[in-house]
Amino acid sequence: MSVLLAIAVLGALIVVHELGHFLAARLQKIHVNRFSIGLFGPILWKYQGPETEYAIRSFLFGGFVGFPDNDPDSTIPKDDPDLLRNRPILDRAIVLSAGVIANLIFAYFLLVTQVSIIGIPDFNYAPGVKVPAVATDVSSAATKAGIKANDIILSVNDRQLGPDKEAITTLVETIQNNPNKTLEMELQRDEQKLFIEVTPDLGDDGKGRIGVQLISNGDIVRHRPDNIFAAFSVGANEFQRIVVLTLQGFGQLISNFSQTAGQLAGPVAIVDMGAKIAEDNVGELFQFAALISINLAVINILPLPALDGGQLAFLLIEGVRGKPLPMNIQENVMQTGLVLLLGLGIFLVIRDTANLDGVRSLLQR
Repeated sequence: MSVLLAIAVLGALIVVHELGHFLAARLQKIHVNRFSIGLFGPILWKYQGPETEYAIRSFLFGGFVGFPDNDPDSTIPKDDPDLLRNRPILDRAIVLSAGVIANLIFAYFLLVTQVSIIGIPDFNYAPGVKVPAVATDVSSAATKAGIKANDIILSVNDRQLGPDKEAITTLVETIQNNPNKTLEMELQRDEQKLFIEVTPDLGDDGKGRIGVQLISNGDIVRHRPDNIFAAFSVGANEFQRIVVLTLQGFGQLISNFSQTAGQLAGPVAIVDMGAKIAEDNVGELFQFAALISINLAVINILPLPALDGGQLAFLLIEGVRGKPLPMNIQENVMQTGLVLLLGLGIFLVIRDTANLDGVRSLLQR
């Protein structure tokens, strides 16, 4: 059920994106002859409307809105003013960018819904830094000092670690800056307080380490706005936060591709992530869907062939030149981009499938 919910979320985001293109065209009375969920493959379901064919294809990766401009079977005259290619650049730009806009609007309302129903998570800090699990290496500094799982480190060298997010930074920096030097720590274990000495080992990077995982001490609390107007405001703040983080992530991907390329996720990894979230808390799917929707918007607006941003780039060139690029050049660029995009998608599907827990365990037998 959790996997089906995650697939439904991804499918809904694709529908929203393509629906944005479709509605932007139809509201401007531009002809649309196809609306498909799934890029290609056998048609699983089809309905022929007065003008538009609606279909779901077996390969659900992506979707498209088709226009009769270059359809050899279309009976619409080539000079029809309601063909997409015969519309002014602004009209076409609205249609091309509407999918991205739809994903962003949908993400915002998803966050407003989560804020209203579940609330925004916040961390309620408590004094100290928690140890969730000690290192398995029996010769680590933490093990030698007697640090155990669920211990709370209250101070280091008489410096109190207060109830704030700076506590873990202070402790980590103190450990890293003092390799092979004895540190005095105050611990809380259940109802008991202990004083121990820890000597950080010298790591390969020249920094001290004690071989233990550290996390902030405290718990997650949720706050719900008092009224719907506050929910819209809080939702907007959360939307802005996620957009900024997403843009920063793409910036790091572009500037440091060799180090961050492994973080790219395809549909299989996204569904797996969504399924795990659904297992823990179905309500968290609102924020998960908003995050994926924002990422889809950012990806599609990039000026790459076969994406909305690539077609918008063609419009920009047309506006500068005063005429469009030759159709054969546009088609060759778009087909090349589509092949590369599908190749990347297939690679990510294979890689992410092999990395699934169940598949990985079978491969290791």
